[in-house]
Amino acid sequence: MPMLRNPSAKYSPFPQVSLTDRQWPTRTITAPPRWLSTDLRDGNQAIVDPMDAHKKTRFFDLLVEVGLKEIEVGFPSAGATEFDFISGLVKSGRVPEDVLVQVLTQSREDLIRTSFASLSGSHAAIVHLYNAVSPAWREVVFGMTRDQVRDIAVHGAKVMRDEAGKQPATDWHFQYSPETFSTAELDFSLEVCEAVMEVLAPTRDHPIILNLPATVEAATPNIYADQVEYFIRNLPNRDSAVISLHTHNDRGTGVAAAELALMAGADRVEGCLFGNGERTGNCCLVTMALNMYTQGVDPQLDFSDIDRVIETVEYCNELPVHQRHPYGGELVYTAFSGSHQDAIKKGFAALESQNDPHWRVPYLPIDPADLGRSYEAVIRVNSQSGKGGFAWVLEQDQGLKLPKKMQADFSPHVQRMADAVGRELNAADIWEAFKGAYHVQTSDKHFQLVDYEERRGSDGSRLFTGTIAVEGREQTVSGRGNGLISSVLTTIEDTFGLSLEVVDYTEHALTTGRDSRAAAYLECRDAGGRTIWGCGIDEDVATASVRAVLSAANSAIEPN
Repeated sequence: MPMLRNPSAKYSPFPQVSLTDRQWPTRTITAPPRWLSTDLRDGNQAIVDPMDAHKKTRFFDLLVEVGLKEIEVGFPSAGATEFDFISGLVKSGRVPEDVLVQVLTQSREDLIRTSFASLSGSHAAIVHLYNAVSPAWREVVFGMTRDQVRDIAVHGAKVMRDEAGKQPATDWHFQYSPETFSTAELDFSLEVCEAVMEVLAPTRDHPIILNLPATVEAATPNIYADQVEYFIRNLPNRDSAVISLHTHNDRGTGVAAAELALMAGADRVEGCLFGNGERTGNCCLVTMALNMYTQGVDPQLDFSDIDRVIETVEYCNELPVHQRHPYGGELVYTAFSGSHQDAIKKGFAALESQNDPHWRVPYLPIDPADLGRSYEAVIRVNSQSGKGGFAWVLEQDQGLKLPKKMQADFSPHVQRMADAVGRELNAADIWEAFKGAYHVQTSDKHFQLVDYEERRGSDGSRLFTGTIAVEGREQTVSGRGNGLISSVLTTIEDTFGLSLEVVDYTEHALTTGRDSRAAAYLECRDAGGRTIWGCGIDEDVATASVRAVLSAANSAIEPN
């Protein structure tokens, strides 16, 4: 069946919220929310093969390590596997004193009792009660009235209160979700939450958590923010409630919806690392936290070793983190485009000279090093890459800082290799191409330096005397010039009839320290006006310049 040409016959636009004086658009996020990971519950129920106890334990330890203080560990009434894991986690002493574990339960008496039993012995815990309140669920799924749906929530709250009273040694926290909040009438969500609060009697010092789920994302993020702001404005005893968000990603804007709803006054965000969850997933905690980080706000979650986080998540979920996933994907700090590479390269170069500590590298909203990524992965080379790309790779891998005009000269060599192999070029590929193009550290040179010495003449000139192997046969040569390079060029012309004129010369150390090697770059012009480049590398900068001359000479005898 094809897509409808008139989708309005089947689908209706989501209604706006009557909130003409909304405040959230003028606000910014200046502090992190309370975070809750639901990887072990919502995330676990959304994977093909749910995690076993080993994987859930490994995931729990990771969540604690990155700094999560609230972790939804499961749905204890779902079965013995869930119950035993949660109970074992509590009894093993694995839960740190500053971490609150949370369990989810429907508003049914037997399920609530089971949930409290699974947490027996906890120093503190959250029991999360929910029931769906939207018209579609009331009318289609349950066939209930508003009053009947509200009574379900109230009865569940009473059972929670009574069960908590049976275990006074535990610091119990209560959470209630008017499930399907984002598609329910706001006045009814408020009515149900008020009724639950009357039963549980929260205070400013011991507030209830009211979680407002976008169970299915059905509208743009601004509408969710309007819903949250309206709810907060009209909630009695607001100071006795923590407003929590639980967004889904059905429209691809789960993170944006949570960010705008934080601006609307919410206090807490539920989600999963890398956005796992039912259908298209939950709010991605990594993305949201690092979005804050790039705005100068400490999210109080630590992703300094993001690759190890990814390794654990992928192992436990048996789902890959997409290569383009924000911040964590394998390719998000990689540029193949030549113009992108050039901009990034210049950005890194500018960092070395600027006094301002603020990050300003084009195309990179965050410093990859902050997440444990290396700069070497930022620029990679394929057939779409420009000279900035391979120049960056050579600099990072070999320490070579090619002059801009030499980059242009080397570019066709890289392009030919990329076209020939039909894949991304790695650092070793580019280094081999460079050595071949400029006869550096290769055995197939026509002219090869064996040894030399330089003396200063009485008239101030320089005399070069050396041994050069030509096609493998050594011969003694000499020449005079006003400097070392000119004396070598004179030697080449006098002995072999090859005339080269120096256009430009640069050199630099490859590394720092007493044992540093040097690189020399020589731009020449031959008798026919052709530009020839040479490169020499040696522990001694003078010898590097001699090798650069011979490198250019080797290139000059090659056909165009």
